[in-house]
Amino acid sequence: MSKKLRNHDEVVFEQLLNPEMAKAYLDVALEEYEQDGDLGFFLEALRNVVEARSGMTSLAEKTGLNRQNLYRVLSPEGNPELRTISLILHHLGYRLSVQPIQS
Repeated sequence: MSKKLRNHDEVVFEQLLNPEMAKAYLDVALEEYEQDGDLGFFLEALRNVVEARSGMTSLAEKTGLNRQNLYRVLSPEGNPELRTISLILHHLGYRLSVQPIQS
């Protein structure tokens, strides 16, 4: 009996259905941004969480944002406004917060 192999994206998306795993994934992506100043990695991570949870069409319907613009905003070259990121995170069940830097 052979096991069916799953691709990497399927495994990641399955894990991102878990709210704690998705939070940790986004936290790591934000830490990467803090280190190198490249927002693209975080935007790609946020897009992966959206795709795993509900998809862009559902996000567009629930937030009132244009689906095509969401794809553009959540691309590695995207440059979203803070309110857009906040709205997306809110739809996913998260919010932005400020944390003290631990030495």
